[in-house]
Amino acid sequence: MPLRIGQPLDHNFDEPLELLADCHRRIEHFLEVLVRIERAAAGRGLTPDEWEQIERALRYFESAGPRHTADEEQSLFPRLRASVKPEIHRALGALEQLEREHEMADAHHKMINILCRRWLDHDRLSDEDARELRDRLGDLQSIYREHIAIEDHELFPVAAQLLSSRQLEEIGREMAARRDVAY
Repeated sequence: MPLRIGQPLDHNFDEPLELLADCHRRIEHFLEVLVRIERAAAGRGLTPDEWEQIERALRYFESAGPRHTADEEQSLFPRLRASVKPEIHRALGALEQLEREHEMADAHHKMINILCRRWLDHDRLSDEDARELRDRLGDLQSIYREHIAIEDHELFPVAAQLLSSRQLEEIGREMAARRDVAY
């Protein structure tokens, strides 16, 4: 299904695991926007459309990224760790890896933000900055490719099996609160 930025979400806070997966599609989309523009505009100034797309992607990562990480690390992961069901053991090992990857992704996002803001402010990047941006975007894509696959295909299905409807409702309520949305 194509991503529809600005359109109603496919899922809502009643379906927090699905909403987290929807967020993954947005992460992939906005990262691909940055990669595509970096490749197309290397060595030249930005078109007005490229400038706006970069600005939109940066705003998304600045606002939605930290909330998404909090949704996982403050709402989902603690509930999984508290589970006493035997099926959780395999997932628990993944949680530490996912948290480390959140830290690595955050470091890349901070530097990508600095470099892209410099690009937006000055319409060009030095060769060194352009190379660093390209490398960081590639590293971030690699991190997310594995990270999202683990969450979408392993962690979220286990969570759907192990967490009660009450726990999922609590997660949805916490996610809504992070966004100042009535739930």
